[in-house]
Amino acid sequence: MSILIDRDFKFIIQGITGREAVNMTRECLDYGSQVVAGVTPGRKGRDVYGVPVFDTVKQITEQMSVDGSVVTVPAAFAYDAVLEAIDAGIQLIVVVTERIPRADVAQLIELARMRGARIIGPNCLGIISPGKGKMGGIGGTAIDTKKAYASGYVGVMSRSGGMTTEICNTLTAYGLGQSTAISIGGDPIIGSTYAELLPLFEADPETKALVVYSEPGGPMDSQLAEYVKNTNSSLPIVAFMAGRFMDEMPGMRFGHAGTIVEGKRDTAIEKIRLLEEAGIKVAENISEIPNLVKSAIKANRKG
Repeated sequence: MSILIDRDFKFIIQGITGREAVNMTRECLDYGSQVVAGVTPGRKGRDVYGVPVFDTVKQITEQMSVDGSVVTVPAAFAYDAVLEAIDAGIQLIVVVTERIPRADVAQLIELARMRGARIIGPNCLGIISPGKGKMGGIGGTAIDTKKAYASGYVGVMSRSGGMTTEICNTLTAYGLGQSTAISIGGDPIIGSTYAELLPLFEADPETKALVVYSEPGGPMDSQLAEYVKNTNSSLPIVAFMAGRFMDEMPGMRFGHAGTIVEGKRDTAIEKIRLLEEAGIKVAENISEIPNLVKSAIKANRKG
């Protein structure tokens, strides 16, 4: 089992003939993912590594079944691209594009919810279920991906695409494989937060623990802590909070657009307090994560 994607998951890439998208297509295909088509207006009839290119998403969905789409187009065209995917009935949309206007993102997220679709991102690298498939540029080349990620029972969520791989690489080195890893996106407004994705991991019988990588700024950590407390979630969770130095630098931004500390609740120390109060273990450094995961799983079994 896994969440969101599996071996049979079929997806398209919007903007497939762009330079980065061409590389992404090759990486996904080499890893074994089912990239069934791509979209670039005016390029119908061409192909990228054997993947047929169409002018519109509708042209694809009229011919074949599609489970998801990766949107990797310039920010100026991202709103229309995501809207096109939603209108075509695609249920999972991974938005790699960054710097999309917040108002556009908010509207797209609301529309997706109304249509029963889910958005991951924007400003993310995608999703991977190790050994089954990946959707997006997460992990890089197939060789690098197979080195860093291994099939197992630890779920991972991270605002940083690079740190998703770093954490999974650390877990893999300690013999802890992953069920599903998600780069959720680093922008201030994103389609799926920690608290919104947690129920999916809870419902997955393969996932025995969860690791969350976070940064200062934004409400997602407090929302996660509140969800865990209110639902008495039994899934062991280990978190790592980056950018603790920002507590001394109010108003500064660390890493992603979403990491702007606007008040006490956005600070690293306050987030750590809220997470720990909810029973979530917080690692001091990345290297501590594997042992904390093992301890949390052991304690959960005893409980």
